[in-house]
Amino acid sequence: MRRLLIRPGAIGDCVTSFPALEALRAAYTEVWVAGPNVALIRFADAVRSIASTGLDMLEIRPDECRTLVDALRGFDSIVSWYGSGRPEFRALVRRLGLPFHFFPALPESAGAHAVDYSLAQATELTAAKADPTPRIRCPREPRDSIVIHPFSGSARKNWPLDRFKELARRLEGRLPVEWCAGPDEPLDGAQRFDDLYSLACWLAGARLYIGNDSGISHLAAAAGAPVVAIFGPTDPAVWAPRGDQVRIVQPPRPGDPIAHVPVEAALEAALELTAR
Repeated sequence: MRRLLIRPGAIGDCVTSFPALEALRAAYTEVWVAGPNVALIRFADAVRSIASTGLDMLEIRPDECRTLVDALRGFDSIVSWYGSGRPEFRALVRRLGLPFHFFPALPESAGAHAVDYSLAQATELTAAKADPTPRIRCPREPRDSIVIHPFSGSARKNWPLDRFKELARRLEGRLPVEWCAGPDEPLDGAQRFDDLYSLACWLAGARLYIGNDSGISHLAAAAGAPVVAIFGPTDPAVWAPRGDQVRIVQPPRPGDPIAHVPVEAALEAALELTAR
C-alpha cells in the first residue's frame, strides 16, 4: 500500500502526532508537513513541505492542479489533518475521487491528551501498535548544562523573561545555563539552529531543559531531555510534553496568569530532575 500522511501545524502539533504517524506507516509512506517540521520526519520514505506541493491551491484553482491531482491519485490511502475543518475542501476531494480520510486536528473533549487523541484516530485505520510517547531518535552527546528556551507561539503562554533570568542565576551555581531561541526570537547570546532536527539533537544532550508550553518543549521531551515546562493558560492534561522525565509547573491557583508561577516552584522541579 502507498499511503500519504498530511499533517499541518506548528512544531508541537507535529510532535504530538508522531505516535499516530508512525502507527499509520505502510509499505510506502510519504509525509507532508509544515516546512520547518520536514527535518523531524525520519521514518518516512519521502517527506515534503505542504507549501512545496501546491496543496494550498487545490481548493482555489483546482483546474490548474492537474499534476498535484495525478500525484494524489497515485496513493491508495491519504490520511489528512489538513482540510478537516473545511467542508468545501472535503467536498472537492470527494468530487475528484481522491482516497482521503480526514482526522480532526485538535482534541474535541477536555482532558484527552493530544498524543492519545491522535493515536486513537490512527487505530481507526490500522491495528499496528505504537509507542504512546513521541520520540525523536538522534545522536546524543551528554553535557552538564541546563538549556532554557523562554519563548512560545503566544505571549500569553510566556513566563516573564526576568523570571527565567532569576531562575538561571539560582541554577548557575550548580550547572551552567545555555539559552536557545528561534531565528526571530530576540535573545542575546542564544544558541540558534538551522533546522529542528539539529536543535533536537543538541537538546537531547542537555542535563535539563526548561521552557514554556511550546513546540520546543515538546521537541526537547521527544529527544529524551528531562523537561520542566511552565504552563499558564493552556491545559497540561491536553498539551503537556509527554515523558517520564517531564515536570509541569503552574500558577498556585487555577486561572491565574502564568506570571504568578513562583520562581521557587520552577527551581524545585529543576533541582528534582537534575538530582537524578
